Parts: sequence; C-alpha cells; structure tokens
Amino acid sequence: MKNVSKYKLDKSILLPILLFGLISIITLYGADSILPSTMDHLVRNQIIWYIAGFIVIYLVMTVGNNYIYRMSWLLYVIGILSLIGLFFFGKTINDATCWYEIKGVGTIQPSEFMKIILIIVNASMISKFNDEFPNPSLREEFMFLIKIGIVVLIPSVLTFMQPDTGVVLIYLLITFVMLFISGIRYRWFLIVIGLVFLLIVFVLGVYFISQDLFIKIFGTSFFLRVDRLLDWSNQSGFQLENSLSAIGSAGLIGHGLTTNPIYFPEAQTDFIFAVYASHFGFIGSVILLSLLAMFDIRLITLALKTNKLINKYVIAGIVGMLLYQQIQNIGMTFGLLPITGITLPFISYGGSSLLSYMLAMGLIFNISNEQMRYTN
Repeated sequence: MKNVSKYKLDKSILLPILLFGLISIITLYGADSILPSTMDHLVRNQIIWYIAGFIVIYLVMTVGNNYIYRMSWLLYVIGILSLIGLFFFGKTINDATCWYEIKGVGTIQPSEFMKIILIIVNASMISKFNDEFPNPSLREEFMFLIKIGIVVLIPSVLTFMQPDTGVVLIYLLITFVMLFISGIRYRWFLIVIGLVFLLIVFVLGVYFISQDLFIKIFGTSFFLRVDRLLDWSNQSGFQLENSLSAIGSAGLIGHGLTTNPIYFPEAQTDFIFAVYASHFGFIGSVILLSLLAMFDIRLITLALKTNKLINKYVIAGIVGMLLYQQIQNIGMTFGLLPITGITLPFISYGGSSLLSYMLAMGLIFNISNEQMRYTN
C-alpha cells in the first residue's frame, strides 16, 4: 500500500482553483476604470484573500474532516450567534446589514460561512439518521424532516431579515440537494415543491393585483426585493441593460483587458462575468465556462467514488451551492434569470465568500486524500 501524504493536494482540483484566482485578479484589474476611486485596492485585497484562503485550506487539512464533523453543532451555534450579532453590531451597506466591520481587515459576512456550516450540519444529521434508521417509516422520515427544517429555518429567517434573499435561497437549495440524494422518499419533495409553487402563486398574485395590499401584508422591504427580481422578465433595469450591452458588443475576442466601454454598478461582484465577457469576448467566455464545468464534474466524480456517505453528502451540498451560484450569476448577467445579488464563486471580489469557498475546498481535499489512500 502506498503512503499518500496527509497534505497532498489533488492537482485536478488545485489547478482550476489557481486558474480561477488568476482570472479573478486579471478581471478585477481590467475593471478598474469603471470602479469608484475608493476601490483602487481590490486587486491587492483579492490576492491577500486568496493567500488567506490557501491558509484556510491548510488548516482544514491539518484538523481533518472527522474532527470538523464532530464539531458541527458548535460551529452551528457560533454561526447563529454571528447572524444575531449583526442586528446589534453589523455594518449597513446599501440598506443591508450583512457585515461586521473589522478595522484594518475590512468586512466579514457571516452568512457566507453559514452556507458551509449548514452543509456540515446537514451531512452529519443525514448520515446519523441513515445509520439509525436504515429502513425508516413515513413517520420517522417526517420527524427527521421537521428537525432538519428547523435547523435550516433559523439561519434562513435571520439572513432574510438582514435582508439577504439570495443567500437564503442558497441555504434552501443546499438542503434540498443533500436530502434528494440521501434516500428520502421522493413524495416529500413533490409535496414541498407543490407548497412552494402555491406560495409563489399567492405572493405574485397579491403583487400583481394590488401593490398597496402587498406592501401592507409583506412590507416595503419585501416589495422592493420582489420588484427587483421581476426586472429580469422584461429585461429592464440599468444594470441588466448595460450588462447585455457590454457582453453583446464584445464579439469573438472582446474589447481588451483595460477597455470598458460601458459602466454598470457592482462590476466587481454580482456582474463580474459581464466584465470578463466584455474583456475577452465569446472565446474567453467559452474557456471560463468550460473550466467551471470541468471543475464541477471533477467534484461530482469524487462524490461518486468516495466510500463514506457523509462525504457524499458534503460534496453534494458543495456542488449544489457552486452550480446554483454559477448558473444564477451568469444567467442574470444575460437576463435569463432574476437579479439576486449572487456572486460568481472564486471569481467575484469578496473576502468572506472566497474564504468560505476555500473552507469548502479544504473539506474536498480531505475527502480526495481519503479516497486516494483507500484506492492505493
């Protein structure tokens, strides 16, 4: 049996992460001319965050996944307390109180880390349930779903109140994907989908019948969020219109790295794909999309090969999170999906989001190493 180092990094996973980092830094550098003068430090910061991210990977690999799984509930409590603390100590930016401000460091967004914590907690709960009830009854499944629903509902409500609807959607999607592959009876998913559909019909019905009534029932904040989501259906809105113009005018090879003919807000985060497409055109966009697809497929392949069920659930949650954010972020820049403020993993600027993805990659590298030891 070969001796595989505990800290060996799977090159098929490491290489795409390095390329994502390079693409992110180059795109941020090229976007400088359309960013406010107060954001002239983004490239430097992103490099620092990437370095910090690899330190996070090293720490996760040092600790090991088994220890992290055992500490899942402590992590959950810390995550919940950090979300509650925002209501007292949070920094408000663009009418949202989602961040803590740390002098000399920047801002930290707890909900980004809560995504990874939920993946760990969900995986632990599902794995324990399957061990205790190999052939569960309907009642046993129902009680388990109630428990996991409460676990997800608490951070969802706290995050929704910040308000950050986009991250709440990620919480729910992560849970849906992990439960879907867990062996739970599919009838539960049909019931949930049906209830969600009825709720959406009700909300949109009130919105279109009487906006005044909608505001009385749901409040102004929720009205503005729904109104923003519906902008995509008629391709209206300043950001979307300029994003489409930037992408559409780029042609095959783009305008070049430092040429930004069209301005739109949040170019460094929500609309970074539009900036990249404007710089490198159709060919560059196909290269990035192919790289994202290969990376996702590699993670799915790892999930299929790993032997521990808890590891399969963790990978499923991570892949579900990444796929949703990739599709949502890129789709909204084309007007194909609602604008929800979802960032593009590993590419968009942001310390909290990048560190949370690198935390997830630390878990992935540990699973990959475990699989390599088993195989060899």
